[in-house]
Amino acid sequence: MRLFWAVLAALALCLPGAAAPGPPPAAPAGDPSDPPLLAYYYQWFSPGSWQRAKTDLPLAGPYSSDDPQVIDRQIAEAQSAGIDGFVVGWKQGTVNDRRLRKLVDAAEARHFKLAMIYQSLDFYRRPLPVAQVAADFRYFRDHFADSPAMLRVGGRPLTVWSGTWQYSHDDVARVTSAVRGDLKVLASEKNVDGYRRIADVTDGDAYYWSSADPEATPGYAAKLVDMGRAVHADHKIWLAPCAPGFDARLVGGTKPVPRRDGATLTAEYDAALRSAPDAIGLISWNEFSENTYVEPSRAYGDRYLQVLRDLRGVRATAVSRTDPGGSGDVPHRSAPGADPSRAYWAFAGLAAPMLLITPLAVRRLRAARRSGPAPAEGRETGP
Repeated sequence: MRLFWAVLAALALCLPGAAAPGPPPAAPAGDPSDPPLLAYYYQWFSPGSWQRAKTDLPLAGPYSSDDPQVIDRQIAEAQSAGIDGFVVGWKQGTVNDRRLRKLVDAAEARHFKLAMIYQSLDFYRRPLPVAQVAADFRYFRDHFADSPAMLRVGGRPLTVWSGTWQYSHDDVARVTSAVRGDLKVLASEKNVDGYRRIADVTDGDAYYWSSADPEATPGYAAKLVDMGRAVHADHKIWLAPCAPGFDARLVGGTKPVPRRDGATLTAEYDAALRSAPDAIGLISWNEFSENTYVEPSRAYGDRYLQVLRDLRGVRATAVSRTDPGGSGDVPHRSAPGADPSRAYWAFAGLAAPMLLITPLAVRRLRAARRSGPAPAEGRETGP
């Protein structure tokens, strides 16, 4: 009965015109046919970055990740396409910290959500020292995790550790044991066995698989379903991947995945949905070296934002660059005049006060209702 009345109250909040004091802490929860969409976002760019390993450029030109106007426009464009948040690549450092702070400030202004993916492999794909990884997770907790922009699950900001497969079980436990009381830490394992190896010291899995071709990779969709089942069997968090295409030949890749004018993205999005994800991890907003970006570009214009709008059921809106947080930048996924993004997160934020209800109970309710800059410069984690 507690769950019934909590859900009823949440639905009331989602009605157009419902009063709310502001966006509460969020969690990947809600309609399993319409999970949150989180795009992997990279902040490694300076004007010189665009002169190497790039076959296309952003429509906005060779920008710097330090430019607040660029950051604000990116968030507004993402919102206009039904993207609920960014999973931002980070490791501790003066430049990265400064850029993450600017992104956090912009996300707070636009009521946009952020998660963090920690880059534990260096430019040559070597694992960073465990002590450095542990220190960086603590630094993130102490300096960024309290922002209202952070996507929360059960009250804890969501993070992903990229490269867990390079560390032993004891190494992973050493890092996560100090922060799991304050952060949700997802692994980035590539298969069920990898996930199970460290399941007891992590909070789920976010599989970063950008090189798969839905038309040519055997067992592609079935693998995602198997991983989703394994993670959910432990009542943990599953982020399923999807990408618009892939071509990393300029950074060591060998086999591209064609975009097929949006058909690849559509097929991968549908496969991700079939794995019952708690959120979908879109690869990527702006990975221009591996050519997985959906950010408007010179070669494709805003074609892939249009594909996302179709997939997400979002009405195209003009992107304002002078009114942060204005209603003109909010994707319309319900009745005109409503602010669906705030309503969505208001509903999702009920996960925290509903901690007494297990994830298994939530899934039963759903069933009843139905009847170095490695990521920006060649970060391919593959099958």
